Amino acid sequence: MRYTHLFWLVTLSLLTATPPIYAKMSEAEIEAWLNNDTDKLPGSRINEGKLHFLAKPPKKQVHHHHNTLIVHKKSLTNGWVKMQQCHQHLDKFPRAQIVYKKYKIKNLKLISSRNIEKTWIENHTIQLRNVKKGARICIEADTRALLKNKDGSFTLINGPFMRRYLDGFFPMRVSMDLRFPKNLKFVSILPPQQPGLRINFNATGVHFDAWFEGKLYTHIRLELKH
Repeated sequence: MRYTHLFWLVTLSLLTATPPIYAKMSEAEIEAWLNNDTDKLPGSRINEGKLHFLAKPPKKQVHHHHNTLIVHKKSLTNGWVKMQQCHQHLDKFPRAQIVYKKYKIKNLKLISSRNIEKTWIENHTIQLRNVKKGARICIEADTRALLKNKDGSFTLINGPFMRRYLDGFFPMRVSMDLRFPKNLKFVSILPPQQPGLRINFNATGVHFDAWFEGKLYTHIRLELKH
């Protein structure tokens, strides 16, 4: 049976998208990338979606992807971060799967689902059957997402987030809460705040909320407090 891939991938960081992201890639190319330890996407042939932030959210509900990433003290040495992830307002599909990059994910758990007939874990994937309108699913896992820089700082690189159908990119909402220990401090985030991208931060966390079309990457830089 053919089914739709919902590629919410974990590489060096969290990669997120909706089907069919890699319409120009063969099944063999997709499978090979998911099962190797490289972070480079074999996508040189793929049209890059130009990022466009939406100053006014669409009137119609769109796919909303929310992540909570928790950096622990051990994360600073091993790069593993706790991830709590929810997808809501999913599109209708008779069969779909959420696929994570094999070597960047562990301890994958299903937390809850709604308006999905059946969900189950299969290796490094979440399988979905009969996804109905307004569906929601929440997942928990550990993701190897934190990169230590040569200067001793740390970077969380997230993306690409995208909602793609055939050759077109459609509106999407992505929000994230990043929590980190008191010995770290927030330094910067790219892209910077602008209409369509709201950013807040305090002593122990960063939050962003983005409405956009195209392909979004975010770079969050942290430093140790002196």
